[in-house]
Amino acid sequence: MGKEKEAMKENSEASAENEADVNLGDDVQAQETEETAEGTIDPQQKIQELEASLEAMNDKYLRLTAEYQNYRKRVEKEKADIYRFGTEKLIADMLPIMDNFERALTAAESAGADEKITSGIELIKKSLDALFEKNGVKKIEALGATFDPERHHAVLAEEKEGVESDQVIEVLQDGYVLNEKVIRPSMVKVSS
Repeated sequence: MGKEKEAMKENSEASAENEADVNLGDDVQAQETEETAEGTIDPQQKIQELEASLEAMNDKYLRLTAEYQNYRKRVEKEKADIYRFGTEKLIADMLPIMDNFERALTAAESAGADEKITSGIELIKKSLDALFEKNGVKKIEALGATFDPERHHAVLAEEKEGVESDQVIEVLQDGYVLNEKVIRPSMVKVSS
């Protein structure tokens, strides 16, 4: 009888283990069913998600392309401006030299200086004029023009009969433009 009790005890332990395995199996199967239910995605929903993702990527690509085009245009404009106005500082530094040659020529002519000296000063001034013209520098023609604050710097005002108001009646110092950009305005006397 002792053997029977032991066999029954073993049988009851084995059935308890089997029951536990069955319960454990049920739990795993239930968990897998829940995961499958949660993991199962409707094909329409998946298509909508992919379309939204594609649309976002396409939008990002278009914005990046537009930014690149704007960058290229800006760099090209900067390069063109450097080419057009790269000599601006040099020309601006040469303007006082041109003024001095014009004063020297006026003084030599009014003092009755030797013609060789006067012609020498004229040749140097013509060389500077040619250099300026070659580099796109032009003198602002101000005498008789209507006053323009962008191109003229009025230092004196005077009433003059027969002349309309805001007309340049005398140029005290010539102004210059480089490729249509004013690098020095003309210093002028204006009628009031």
